[in-house]
Amino acid sequence: TKKEVNEAADRIIGGIAGTPLEDTKNKRLIAYHEVGHAITGSVLKSHDEVEKITLVPRGAAKGLTWFTPEEDQSLLSRSALLARIIGTLGGRAAEQVVFGDPEVTTGASSDLQQVTRIARQMVTRYGMSILGPIALETDNNELIFKGEMSNRIDAEVCRIVNHCEQLATRIVRDNRVIIDLIVERLLDAETL
Repeated sequence: TKKEVNEAADRIIGGIAGTPLEDTKNKRLIAYHEVGHAITGSVLKSHDEVEKITLVPRGAAKGLTWFTPEEDQSLLSRSALLARIIGTLGGRAAEQVVFGDPEVTTGASSDLQQVTRIARQMVTRYGMSILGPIALETDNNELIFKGEMSNRIDAEVCRIVNHCEQLATRIVRDNRVIIDLIVERLLDAETL
């Protein structure tokens, strides 16, 4: 059935379903995190469409947001890469906006690794930074230019990620009312 096909796809993409979360502060925080991803991704023109948001734990994740790519993913534009970074940071931005800096969790650790990797590739492989259209790393992730260039690369990666974080935060703030409404629906349904 369609339900079984969807469950199989979810299992392949996200892992085996875990025990449903109890209605606690953590469940609400996870809901805001996932809806933060979904809203930032939905607002951005160059981002893939939201397929599903779920609070059903899968693998190591407490909740997940799936996006469906519309086009071939072998060629991505600068705007699509930036949209991915912004959308990925949307979960953490929602935590900050809704709960404040003291309540930001470790839940975004894999998100942060992902955005750092994308931003670094933009700088070192794709020539999509202020350092210019030059490949700065080999296929083995070894720097071609040593010394000061490493510091410049790190600074540019930080600049890209920090800029995207500001945009994600602004999107979350601008869409706070709809985020609150979607979170309430997600807490009831657990999967949208």
